[in-house]
Amino acid sequence: MDTLRKVPERVSENSPNPINNMDSYNKIYTEALEDFDKYWLNVTLDNVVWKNKPTVGLSGSFDSVVNSPLKWFEDGTLNVTESCIDSNLSERGEKVAILWEGDETKDVRKITYNELHDEVCKLSNTLKKLDVKKGDRVIIYMGMVPEAAFAMLACARIGAIHSVVFGGFSAESLRDRVLDCNSTVIITQDEGLRGTKRIPLKNTVDEALDIGLLNPVKNVLVYKRTGGNVNMMDGRDLWWHDTVNHSSSECEPTICSAEDPLFILYTSGSTGKPKGLVHTCGGYITYTSYTHRTVFDLREDDIYACVADVGWITGHSYIVYGPLANGATTFMFESIPTYPDAGRYWDMVERHKITIFYTAPTAIRALAARGNDFVTKYNLESLRVLGTVGEPINPDAWNWYYEIVGNNNCNIVDTWWQTETGGICISPVAPATPTIGGSATLPLPGIMPLLKTQEGIDIEGPGEGLLCIKHPWPGQARTVWGDHPRFVDTYFSMFEGLYFTGDGCKRDDNGYYWITGRVDDVINVSGHRMGTAEFEAVLVSHDSVAEAGVVGFPHPIKGSGVYAYIVLQPGEIWNDDLKNNLNDLCRKQIGAHAKVDLYQHILGLPKTRSGKVMRRILRKVAEGEPDALGDISTLADSAVVDSIISGAKTLEK
Repeated sequence: MDTLRKVPERVSENSPNPINNMDSYNKIYTEALEDFDKYWLNVTLDNVVWKNKPTVGLSGSFDSVVNSPLKWFEDGTLNVTESCIDSNLSERGEKVAILWEGDETKDVRKITYNELHDEVCKLSNTLKKLDVKKGDRVIIYMGMVPEAAFAMLACARIGAIHSVVFGGFSAESLRDRVLDCNSTVIITQDEGLRGTKRIPLKNTVDEALDIGLLNPVKNVLVYKRTGGNVNMMDGRDLWWHDTVNHSSSECEPTICSAEDPLFILYTSGSTGKPKGLVHTCGGYITYTSYTHRTVFDLREDDIYACVADVGWITGHSYIVYGPLANGATTFMFESIPTYPDAGRYWDMVERHKITIFYTAPTAIRALAARGNDFVTKYNLESLRVLGTVGEPINPDAWNWYYEIVGNNNCNIVDTWWQTETGGICISPVAPATPTIGGSATLPLPGIMPLLKTQEGIDIEGPGEGLLCIKHPWPGQARTVWGDHPRFVDTYFSMFEGLYFTGDGCKRDDNGYYWITGRVDDVINVSGHRMGTAEFEAVLVSHDSVAEAGVVGFPHPIKGSGVYAYIVLQPGEIWNDDLKNNLNDLCRKQIGAHAKVDLYQHILGLPKTRSGKVMRRILRKVAEGEPDALGDISTLADSAVVDSIISGAKTLEK
């Protein structure tokens, strides 16, 4: 295991963060534990614009969530766009709120807070003309254009509930979401652009609304991005430029209760209909603004870049709501990290003088495999904080990010959180926390992690178990839209009075937390429980391996066997010697019981257009069920699946 790395001096010096060293972290963490209500009330009153300020913190508990959702700040009223927009107009009106770069590097837009206010108000008034009222649901199905952020904020301004659907989802998936939340309006665009590829967003909307029986959608508002040929249905479809651009740029915000829903965000599994997780106004904006400012050590002149998609919670919390509530300049990126080449991210850092950069381990591993030259040719001296999100990062990728991208001079915040948590829960605080590759380190103030055995016994001190959280926090989802029993069953039935994250986790001698992956990504081999992330970290540490995906499969003797999909570095050749070397490496780094039973050399892992590995495909193929893959419409390259299926391995009889 690597040793702890101290925070580079340039990261901690002149920090405005109340948590700027470990002494201040320990002090503030203890304060939060001693009185959660007082702590979070102080946070929200200091940082959120309230119409009527709340006087109560938490109402309810994890014990009572079975009967009714939790509530935070329930006697307060507000509109979140006043924190995100209006509060910034007097002193930051001409500051760039959204810095956008399109598919081509020359396609750049800079939208000030004054301009953001006008655009959001114009769209708000347009939605009102379409008879959208407080509490109505609006589906947003767009690419990464500023208008997607305008749409989210416009819904929030009039008290409507937005549900952003990732622009890679299929027509069937889109329709499922429309029907589940009974949306009357869809906001979309003609086409999206990603690496010169055109994404047929409006055509997909048309297909979704043509499937099956009647749907509730009365209007489709279409932003023209490419000028591509699309059909416009009379009486239903409206062009953005014909409607929004002619609306008033003044719109008073609709005042909402702290517990009114702000948005629904759907998560999907391999089976069953997607879960529409509900986040509410007061608690969510409190938590996202707090965690964004605290974890990344935000400063007034930062250029902050989260290169996720607003179709996912990361884009909601750390591209739109958190940064704007903090008066930041937030970067939006339409394209992909490898267009026109693998230096695109670092080219953007140099040109825009980005200071904080937040991306996924999948992207880091893929770029590391392309070599250092794509990084070192650019001037990255502006960077101060690097972040990772979405999955555990293996130490080799972390070290590459730290040493090559950060030049040993930035701190990395490896953030653990979920759609359900609303914001970051376990993470280094940039100017304060010593880091180690692969560890999410310590919980933020107000978060109480707890490790449990499968049998429900508390694990004290160093150990490995199931990650739970002991006490509520303001940013967590309140329920599943229209199905509170499903919410309770998913998150609160495993351990009474605790939120069960679904993740496995190790805690080391430093008290640092290491996420080992989803519990369904833990393989029980002859009684030994091993995390797939642990295997993957070992495999990609070999010089010949670029990426690895590890899953379990039924084994007649061991119960479960270990199946590894291997992507090699360019120029490397797959052979038995390499396979044996990899197994030796696993035994050496994990233990004698750690053996990969089946290897499959593949050209690429099945990834969504947002870069996330679609692990259920790997599992189903390994389990011998290639006909039960489910919806694969979000894959960036469906041909990868065909090659994986055709090359699938089985145990020799």
